Amino acid sequence: MEEKVRLSDIAEELGLSTAAVSYVLHGKTGMVSERTAARVRRALEERGYLPRAAEVLLAENPAKILGVVIHAHEKYEAHILEDAFIASALNSLGAETARRGLQMMVRTVEELDEIVPFATMWNLEGLVLIGFCGADYGRLRENVRVPFAVYDACGVTARRVCAVNIDDRHGGFQVGEYFRLCGHERALCISDNDVDMDLARWKGFREGFGSGAEFMMIPKKRAERMDFYRERLSQIRSFTAIFAVSDYYAVDLIHFLQSSGVDIPGDISVAGFDDTPLCALVYPALTTVRQDTAARAKYALDAITKMRAGENVELSVTLPTELVVRGSTRRM
Repeated sequence: MEEKVRLSDIAEELGLSTAAVSYVLHGKTGMVSERTAARVRRALEERGYLPRAAEVLLAENPAKILGVVIHAHEKYEAHILEDAFIASALNSLGAETARRGLQMMVRTVEELDEIVPFATMWNLEGLVLIGFCGADYGRLRENVRVPFAVYDACGVTARRVCAVNIDDRHGGFQVGEYFRLCGHERALCISDNDVDMDLARWKGFREGFGSGAEFMMIPKKRAERMDFYRERLSQIRSFTAIFAVSDYYAVDLIHFLQSSGVDIPGDISVAGFDDTPLCALVYPALTTVRQDTAARAKYALDAITKMRAGENVELSVTLPTELVVRGSTRRM
C-alpha cells in the first residue's frame, strides 16, 4: 500500500518548516516569500497532496464537483453573493451543473492565491472564476491542475484556460448609439474604474455617442458615492442621459436622483448593463444591455469538459450582447 504523503515530508524535502508549508496550503501566502510559496505549491501539486479531512470527505461523497470562485472585491462591501449579477451568474451555473449531474461548490476569496488550497483539497472537475484580473490567470495556471474557465478576462494565453467573455464594447456602443439617435447631445458614463471590461464599455459608449460623451469615476463604497453625487449634483444634472456600466450603479443612481427631485426619464435618461432582476425593481424599469448568463454557463462547462478530455478549445470566446429598452430612457 502506498504511504501517504505528509506535510512534514514536503517541508523536509524543501528544507522548510512545516508551518511555512501549512501557511501556503491554507492561503496565508503573506507569511512567506512569493518564491517560497511557488515552490511549495509546485511540490503539493507534484506529490498529489490532499489534507486528511478532504480525503475523508471525498471518500464519503464521490460526486463530481464544479468549483466556482468569486472575487470578494471591496466594492461589494461584504455582500458579494447578494449582488444581482453574481446571483444571476450562479443561478445559471447551478442549473447547468445540475443538468450535467455535477455538484457546484462556491467559494469567495479576496486574493487569487486562496484558490490554490481550495482546488487542491477537492477533487474538482474544473473551476469557473469570476471577477479577477486577467493578468493573474497565467500564474494561477502554474499551480492548479484542473482546467478552468474565467468570466471577463482578455488576453488569456495559458493552457487549459478558457476566457468566456461578453461583447462589452458593443454593449456600450449600443447604449451610446441609442442615446444619440434619441436626440441627446451630452451623455455621461459612470464607473468605479477605467480598466478591463468597464473600459471596453466606456470606449464603446463613446464610439456610439460621439464627442458629447464624458466619463466620471465614482467611489466604490455606497456612503462615499452618495456624498460624491451630492457634491456634483449640478454637474450631473447638466447631462440628459447617463450610462452606468452595471445595473447596480444605474439603479443606485436612479434612487439618488429621484430623491433629489430629478425626474427619470423626464430630466435624465438612465441605462445600465447586465439585465439583472434589479431592472424590474426600479420605477421606471431600467433600460439595459442584456448578456445571456445561461449561454455563458453552458459554454464554460463545455470548455471545461473538452479540456478534461484533452481536446483543444478556443482560448477566448466573446458572446453577444443586446440592448433592452425600457421606461428609464426616452427620446428628446
